[in-house]
Amino acid sequence: MVEEEFIVFIEDSEGNIIVDETMTSLENGFIDFWLPRDRTYLVRIEHEGRMVESEISTFDDDATCITTMQF
Repeated sequence: MVEEEFIVFIEDSEGNIIVDETMTSLENGFIDFWLPRDRTYLVRIEHEGRMVESEISTFDDDATCITTMQF
């Protein structure tokens, strides 16, 4: 899904909204964003009526590239 628009919503475990905007995927099909360390987040991505949601975290041993959120 190269250079497609996605609605991205990211909220931390305390209910703070970190991202709530439309983003365009890059030439490689990924969406790139940085999140503060040592927190847990709910990430929801919507595209053309489809939605994927996942909990991710940014602690020391967590992955820095999430590739499992797919439509």
